[in-house]
Amino acid sequence: MNIVCPKCLATNRVPDERLEQSPKCGKCGAALLDGAPIELAASSFGPFIARNELPVLVDFWASWCGPCKMMAPVFAQAAAEMKTRVRFAKVNTEQEQALAQQFGIRSIPTLALFKNGVEVDRVAGALDAANLKSWLMRH
Repeated sequence: MNIVCPKCLATNRVPDERLEQSPKCGKCGAALLDGAPIELAASSFGPFIARNELPVLVDFWASWCGPCKMMAPVFAQAAAEMKTRVRFAKVNTEQEQALAQQFGIRSIPTLALFKNGVEVDRVAGALDAANLKSWLMRH
C-alpha cells in the first residue's frame, strides 16, 4: 500500500500487514502513521490526496470558527484511533483560500473524504465522535 509521508511527502510502499507496526518513511525517517492530523497547504494537498492509497479525510476549518474548535479534539481522537484505516488532514481556509474556493467550501467545518485522489463524500457542520465514526464507516 502506498502511504505518503506527512513530513516530506515521499511515497512509501508499506505491506498491509506492516501498517500496525508503526512504519517509518524511507526518505526522512518520520513516522508514516503517527495518528495526528496533517496540516495541508496548496503545495502539499494534491500529492498527499492523490498518492495515498488509504482514504483521506480533510477537515476544512478556520481559527475563528466555534464549531471548528469544538470538533478539533474529536477529529484528533478519531485520527489516533483510525490511523491505519484513514489518513486525517486539516486545511485552514483562512490561509488556504484558493483550496477552499477550488473545493467549493461554503460553510465550515466541512469534512471531505477522498479515495484514490477523488472526493467521494462530504458533510458540513461539526460532528460528534459517534457521528464522525459512523459516517466514515459507511465508506
